[in-house]
Amino acid sequence: MRFRQSKPKLIPLVDRGPLRVMFAITSMPVGGAETLLVDLIRRLDRSHFLPELCCLKELGPLGEVLAREIPTFDHLLAHKTDLRVLPRLAGLLRRRRVDAVVTVGAGDKMFWGRLAARWAGVPVVCSALHSTGWPDTVGRLNRALTPITDAYIAVATAHGKFLVEQLHFPAAKVHVIPNGIDVERFRRAGDRLAIRAGLGLTPTTPIVGIVAALRPEKNHDLLLQAVHAVRARVPEAVFLIVGDGPERPRLVALAKQMGVSPATRFLGTRSDIPQLLSAIDVFVLTSRTEANPVSILEAMAAGRPVVAPNVGSISESVADGVTGYLTEPNLVEPVANRLIELLENPTLARSFGAAGQRAVEQTGSLDSMVAGYQRLISEIYTLKSDRQQANAIRANSRSIAADSAYADAT
Repeated sequence: MRFRQSKPKLIPLVDRGPLRVMFAITSMPVGGAETLLVDLIRRLDRSHFLPELCCLKELGPLGEVLAREIPTFDHLLAHKTDLRVLPRLAGLLRRRRVDAVVTVGAGDKMFWGRLAARWAGVPVVCSALHSTGWPDTVGRLNRALTPITDAYIAVATAHGKFLVEQLHFPAAKVHVIPNGIDVERFRRAGDRLAIRAGLGLTPTTPIVGIVAALRPEKNHDLLLQAVHAVRARVPEAVFLIVGDGPERPRLVALAKQMGVSPATRFLGTRSDIPQLLSAIDVFVLTSRTEANPVSILEAMAAGRPVVAPNVGSISESVADGVTGYLTEPNLVEPVANRLIELLENPTLARSFGAAGQRAVEQTGSLDSMVAGYQRLISEIYTLKSDRQQANAIRANSRSIAADSAYADAT
């Protein structure tokens, strides 16, 4: 089985000027995929691409940020069964003279975005997927639109393999563009001690951090169980829980019920992730399912060791015993044991962190991700333009031949 590994090479465009690219998503809360999209949009080469954003529902916090930088559109979908979204979105794509649509994530935006693009005659139609499970399961209706989709974008090699083998997308349409981050932004995040002081923590407090939306698939329940186990060995340990979501009230109540509230800080949505990562000692993730989590790349860029479940494509980022530890998913004891080991052995933790930083610099840069998107979009557009021109030439040749035959006959 083969699928396309996008390379950081930009193909020259036809004489159309910069391509107008519409990114379609439900909303833009603070999350991994949304943060990636902000970085991607900001880094696109404006001499070749003019990005725009369409949120089918509300803009969300990150959408509001982008609204100050690029054209943005929102509230096209009133409710789940609102079929009027199709003419609204297709009309928008026509008015904006969009050359490429990239849907981000599965669900409604993936379905309506591609269907509207087809209806509006948009040349390039791509779907970027960031997860291999809930909430981004690709349903039957979305799979049915494969014939009108030019490319599916996977975020890691294992993710691309999943799209082909499990979701049965054509291998030729699956392109791997690994997630990338601005490494320098996380390398120079600020004064670690000052940031700790701002959180009311001492220079020597052992700190574990997690950055993840408070949703069921992130499995924060397991994390809270691990807090209890870790504190039995490292009683002064503190856990920073960064992120927000529908699970927050229940998790706060659960932490209180389990007696770990004093050791947990629910920080909610934060804009200072690089600074917070610089303040922690170990980064942890406890998800049930993932593809290629941005938060892990960010932690590695900040020089922090990672403890994460061996699910999805995480093993492509975290080298077990080199940059952190991979654990069997959904088990508390392995997570707690690895956290204790790294908290009690700062030298090992620093070694893992340095190795992780070197690794993400080599394979997880934002520039390589942006170049992959630029190459893919321009390649598809150029190919379709060439085909269109060839068809026009053939049609013109047939017309000339028919006129000539008619002239000879008369």
